[in-house]
Amino acid sequence: MTVVEVVDRGRYADTVTPWESREWRADALGWAEAALSARGLRPTGHRAVRLRPWSVLVRIGVADATGGAVWFKANPPGSRFEAALTGALAGWVPGRVLEPLAVDAGRGWSLLPDGGALFRDVLDRGDAGPGDWEEALRQYGAVQRALIPHTAALERLGVPALRTAAFPAAYDRLLASNPALTPDDRARLHALRPRLLDRCAELSSLGVPDSLDHADLHDGQLFRPAPGRFTFFDWGDANVSHPFCSFTVAARRVRERHGERAVPRLRDAYLEPWTDLRPRADLRRALTLATHLGALAPAGAWDRLFPGVPNPDDGTAAAEWLRGLAGEPQE
Repeated sequence: MTVVEVVDRGRYADTVTPWESREWRADALGWAEAALSARGLRPTGHRAVRLRPWSVLVRIGVADATGGAVWFKANPPGSRFEAALTGALAGWVPGRVLEPLAVDAGRGWSLLPDGGALFRDVLDRGDAGPGDWEEALRQYGAVQRALIPHTAALERLGVPALRTAAFPAAYDRLLASNPALTPDDRARLHALRPRLLDRCAELSSLGVPDSLDHADLHDGQLFRPAPGRFTFFDWGDANVSHPFCSFTVAARRVRERHGERAVPRLRDAYLEPWTDLRPRADLRRALTLATHLGALAPAGAWDRLFPGVPNPDDGTAAAEWLRGLAGEPQE
């Protein structure tokens, strides 16, 4: 079979990933092809490879009735849990996440079906708008509610714990380790610490239990295969944390695309699955605090890279997230 392969390195032309190893590449593709064969599928020989410091992603064309494709994903050690997590989520919240065709939890490998239209592409075509965001966040909140009983199991799968009670320690660790913060930044953020402790204590007191936080939920991390249907994926930045921290990135993207006026309705839609848990006023206050404190998760996620790969962010994006904590929570 003649193989046609296209490799995309994006902005990371010098990054060395496991894909550079012929032995690793043969092992990974052999595993994927064996998994396809077990399902009666065969590759067509067309591959599109996407190499980044945080993942190896290979689109493999398959010979089936649809002429479709599957996706092989390899995670680095820091997010190796994603393979096992994807498999577990398919059992706990079926229909809401991609159901993997195969996983190798030990090696952090997944083989995933095509998820249909990416929500970002649907938005770009003008076939969706703020109302679709609201439905997506409503469904995502329901997923998080369903996962509350599984938080201990999530941690056993290797999902990092960034529990609400641990926010102050995470803050201290990120301030100490970030190379991009200036002396003035550090002084200002250290002075913020008493207020941050108060915010963390208030958030804990509002009684919303920890769950799974995607930590990078935006329009490129969910599919919309049909109107009203959404499928969530790409859990490599996930944490067991306050669930409302997931609103941090989502709200930022909605502001950028649709403006500030779209955010209140998005907030209310996201909170709908939680209204039996606490009074709505408490939920809104918890969302305000968690959206603000949710900067801690993306600030720490840049460390989940392949071994030996220099951090392409070098602390810059993480520092921006941390600087944002110096402001006031946005109601």
